[in-house]
Amino acid sequence: MTVSYTLEVANAKFGGFSKLLFRWKGSIYKLLYKEFLLFSGLYCIFSVMYRFFLTPKQQELFELTAIYCDQVNNLIPMSFVLGFYVSLAFNRWWGQYTSFPLPDNLMMAVSGNVHGTDERGRLLRRTLMRYANLSSVLILRSISTRVRRRFQSLDDVVEAGFMTREEKKKLDNLYSDFNKYWMPLTWFSNLAAQARKERRVRDDIALRLLMDELNNYRGKCSMLFHYDWISIPLVYTQVVTLAVYSFFTSCLIGRQFLNPAKGYKGHSLDMYIPVFTLLQFFFYFGWLKVGELIINPFGEDDDDFETNQLIDRNFQVSMLAVDDMYQNLPPSEKDKYWTEEGFTIPYSLATATETLKPFMGSTYDMRCSQCLLPLTRFLTSITRYSGSEVSLQLRTIETPVTPVTPTPKDQTELHFPVPTFPATGHQNNIPGSQGLQLLRLRAESSTPEREKSESINEEDAKMLS
Repeated sequence: MTVSYTLEVANAKFGGFSKLLFRWKGSIYKLLYKEFLLFSGLYCIFSVMYRFFLTPKQQELFELTAIYCDQVNNLIPMSFVLGFYVSLAFNRWWGQYTSFPLPDNLMMAVSGNVHGTDERGRLLRRTLMRYANLSSVLILRSISTRVRRRFQSLDDVVEAGFMTREEKKKLDNLYSDFNKYWMPLTWFSNLAAQARKERRVRDDIALRLLMDELNNYRGKCSMLFHYDWISIPLVYTQVVTLAVYSFFTSCLIGRQFLNPAKGYKGHSLDMYIPVFTLLQFFFYFGWLKVGELIINPFGEDDDDFETNQLIDRNFQVSMLAVDDMYQNLPPSEKDKYWTEEGFTIPYSLATATETLKPFMGSTYDMRCSQCLLPLTRFLTSITRYSGSEVSLQLRTIETPVTPVTPTPKDQTELHFPVPTFPATGHQNNIPGSQGLQLLRLRAESSTPEREKSESINEEDAKMLS
């Protein structure tokens, strides 16, 4: 059964995850304890042999071997190999989860577009959804060990009510070398077309909606089949496994505590128990076990998908939606706030302290002076880009706009249309402003005479600064 701990970590608080470290079901301890005990036992055997059973010459040879193993141990890129492998396995795991065929969209389409309150209409709707659920059962029997144990043969599927005897005969009589999970979906499409001829489906648009939802459902069944068929390349899995096992095999010798009296570099202390080596084994080997766990979530591990429960849920919910709930509507009544224009939904005592100020947007309280900054910077950049000194004039031109007369060769005019701002309804509007209809940027070549007679006024200079 999938282990869920979402409620316990709903709020981030001090030591919030520490309570999860002592769980056993679905934990890394349950997954790793056998390998951990084996590694610890082998390390102790090598340590005892080195200290009590080897001759001085053999001890010297063991020490040189341990130093060599410790030096070359870091040549194996454990973090890179394991990190990439687990990332690839997790993406595959999430893809399989999102590809699980859920009939919710399809059952809504069937309930809303296959009409008839008589026995024929009810039969059509239930049969359509039974075909859809039968297809998911057939594909899950092919990829999930739990479902295979539950439905060991097609007779068990018939006994469970997903298929009739006649349908089983048709399924068996159609010869195909490949998986025939798609046959019930073909029956679905043919039956939907028949319902259209009987005018149970009222128009072609409704039939198209049914077929679109059916194809989405079929696509997810197909993706599950291909995930089971095409695995992560075996060579990569072998490389990762060999890297981890060879790394910790060399650690059995290379991480031994040597005699401090002999003065080997890095061996001035004898702690007997390799605490950090054991932690490294726990993390790296645990990483490998996580990849092995999630590479196929359709097994029988603690955190694998609950496929049998999903089958039960899908079949029950789909039948309720297209049969019991078809045209079974509650009476339409006026809501509680029918006569109130401005109303407030009540809060419970547990949520009474929450703020009620709504979020209006990040620019809701921005001052209007901040709106003019980009325009000012743009005009300033034009003056810097020009080869000669220019004078900038912002002019307000009343509508209608008069035609622009040609200018001499030594003058340049750039016109930028600017949308008008509404006069009311905004708190940032400047009172009495007419709104700019046209921005005229006039650049004039500077001459000694004009430099004396013309200059930028104080207001324009402040804006440009």
